[in-house]
Amino acid sequence: MVHLTRRRFLAGAGVAAATTLSLSGYATAYETGSALTLAEYAPRLPNWPQDLELKIAVIADIHACYPWMPEERVGDIVDLANAQKPDLTVLLGDYVCTHPFVSGYVPPGAWAEQLARLQAPLGVYAILGNHDWWSAAIPTDPPDGSRSVRRALAAAGVPLLENQSVRLTQHGRPFWLIGLGDLLAQLPHARRGHGADDLNGAMREIGDDAPAILLVHEPFFFPWVPNRIALTLSGHMHGGQVNLPIIGAPVHLLRNRSAKFIYGEYALGERRMIVSGGLGTSYAPVRILRPPEVVMVKLGGDGWLA
Repeated sequence: MVHLTRRRFLAGAGVAAATTLSLSGYATAYETGSALTLAEYAPRLPNWPQDLELKIAVIADIHACYPWMPEERVGDIVDLANAQKPDLTVLLGDYVCTHPFVSGYVPPGAWAEQLARLQAPLGVYAILGNHDWWSAAIPTDPPDGSRSVRRALAAAGVPLLENQSVRLTQHGRPFWLIGLGDLLAQLPHARRGHGADDLNGAMREIGDDAPAILLVHEPFFFPWVPNRIALTLSGHMHGGQVNLPIIGAPVHLLRNRSAKFIYGEYALGERRMIVSGGLGTSYAPVRILRPPEVVMVKLGGDGWLA
């Protein structure tokens, strides 16, 4: 039998404390506040022509705040996205940080000024996320129903697609980009058609059979996506923020719809979805083995080997 002496207990406690401090330092100072990665996808889409080549930069869940996501870090994100020379750039919502573990809030004009530098021949388009509805762009201000975030995006020259579709052309080939209103905008009725979402309204403008891409903040909408949509791009989940060895993202343990679609590629029949790990954090400034990422999606052609 091994007796637990006071010396051994204190030594063990010291190791545990050091490990906790080391892990917390990594989870906050590095992954949350410094790391920035590039995630690349080249999905084969049954409903997308192979000869219609398109590169899309995806920026999700910025959650601007000090010290974790200042305007300089948003600028780094913009630089990384621009360096990939995308044909199209999309912003998937949640520009606002609402957790309390901050030293201050980034003025919306500051992060919008950085987003205004995004460059893509086919344009930059945005949707809103739940936090953009739940809080003003400066969370200490009274909630304003997303008006301050809308003004910031407009100042950045970024069109907001809210239950709207836009027809774009790449090398003479048309496709549709659809933006859905946020499903969680009007809590507590967080289900299809009870937020700001109106998919029928969004698709009403589509008048031909050109392939379509859907932007939706919450990935749990995926089962409701019609087969007409070739690809859905989503964020919201931050990849779980924590991705533990063996266990994976603890959010998987939740028995609700949010646990079904957390990170990466998903398929339902001929439909496909990519869920970004996002860039900022919610609830707490912690990321473990799920670093912030800009996503690049290559459609058509021979993927990234071309």
